[in-house]
Amino acid sequence: MRKLISLLMFAAAFGAANAQDKVLRVVPHSNLSILDPIWTTAYMSRNHGYMIYDTLFGTDEKSQIKPQMVESWKLSADKKTWDFTLRKGLAFHDGKPVTGEDVVASLARWGKRDAMGVAMMGFVDKMEATGADSFRISLKEPCGFVLEALGKPSSNVPFIMPKRIAETDAFKQIEEHIGSGPYVFVKEEFKPGDKAVYAKNAKYVPRKEPPSGSAGGKRVYVDRVEWNLALRDAQAQVNALQKGEVDIVEQPSFPLIPGLKKDPNIVVYNYSPVPLQYMARFNHLHKPFDNPQVRQAAMAAFAQEPFLRAQVGVKELYKKCPSMFTCGTPYASSAGSDIQAKSNMKKAQALLKASGYDGTPVVLMKPTDLAAIDKLPDVAAQLLRQAGFKVDLQAMDWQTLVGRRAKKDPPDKGGWNMFLTAWQGPDIWNPIANAALDTRGEASGWFGWGKDDKIVELKSQFMRETDAAKRKKLAEAIQARAFEVATHVPLGEFDAPLAARKNISGHFRQTGNFYWNLKKN
Repeated sequence: MRKLISLLMFAAAFGAANAQDKVLRVVPHSNLSILDPIWTTAYMSRNHGYMIYDTLFGTDEKSQIKPQMVESWKLSADKKTWDFTLRKGLAFHDGKPVTGEDVVASLARWGKRDAMGVAMMGFVDKMEATGADSFRISLKEPCGFVLEALGKPSSNVPFIMPKRIAETDAFKQIEEHIGSGPYVFVKEEFKPGDKAVYAKNAKYVPRKEPPSGSAGGKRVYVDRVEWNLALRDAQAQVNALQKGEVDIVEQPSFPLIPGLKKDPNIVVYNYSPVPLQYMARFNHLHKPFDNPQVRQAAMAAFAQEPFLRAQVGVKELYKKCPSMFTCGTPYASSAGSDIQAKSNMKKAQALLKASGYDGTPVVLMKPTDLAAIDKLPDVAAQLLRQAGFKVDLQAMDWQTLVGRRAKKDPPDKGGWNMFLTAWQGPDIWNPIANAALDTRGEASGWFGWGKDDKIVELKSQFMRETDAAKRKKLAEAIQARAFEVATHVPLGEFDAPLAARKNISGHFRQTGNFYWNLKKN
């Protein structure tokens, strides 16, 4: 019955697909199979979330928090009570209004999965709807990053869902995909590995401000956005773009970018105001990386230049960065980084020998269909072997990897030891947001499940500190400790511009892959 209602609702509100004349055809950076952007940090799931959901606040291109669904808010004199009022005209795709109860349920679920959400919830005494279009967050003690958390632009984003959906167990995936955002997900046309389709939400009321980052007005000028999930060959993507068969290639292969810049019909646009960072992530639960000394040996072997040269290649698009926080942002530092930045293979070999490593193979997962990171595992495997590790390099598509990395099983029973990924700047530029620094252990935390009580305590101090200089010192201490226990390995930074046909206009600086404000002329 619900499926029938969904079909009738879609047909009535948006018309049949063949009646729509402006279709934006996009080749995203990967396949889409996980549709729950709270359950995973994968950027394809996040991008899907931005298409159909909305957020309470956004972060503009200057890293300033701006209201989105929220109309107004106030903070009590003791800084422990936040009252919010939603703006008028907010409605879910099923026609029901967005309420304070929907917001509270959505934040509660997000607060169980996201590193910054978990941190904020540690301060929360109670969340409650105070009216049809208002809600309150009551804190046990003042917290200086409430708006920063509610407006975080990247994974995991606190998207607002209907209460009945948001009440799904945070560790299970949702089964309905209804938001209040600028597009409606056309579930009937979704085929993992083939295509995903989004129709314009004609009833969406955008903010009046121009778009900037994840903030501002989300104005839609096309009838549909179609993600081509099948076109995974890098050269085939570029060929399709140059022939006009697709409008945008989200992440063209780095070696092909110089040629695209010479094409008079193509625009290469670096949309992100800050670079991305590559990262190697250990599984702390199982041998051999349950031993911090073994992790340190791997860290010492992972000089950044080989990864950047192999994966990016175009010198002007990458740079080494000794920081675990995005270089060029307030908390960037070289504190504790000598083990990686000033090490060499002989040092790595000595550390591995001293660790007592027993030859346990490292199950290293390699994505086959994500051009932005597909060479990183090969470099990692080579460097690990040179250091003295045994490596089992296992190839799979990215969505399979995303699903597998959530498993805590031993590596020889379907689990894993290491994967490599990329993070956009806002996801890692402070100690609270950086998921790899969530060291609360197996019961919670990001995939890899690192545990270190000292980092937990330092982060607790950071969250309570209001003096900027002292927060900077605490961030340095957190990073130094993270290098000491080898939570993960930063592998340098890079820019990843998109490529679009010149008849696509309206590009803006953003912290993701957002498809509002674009016009197809």
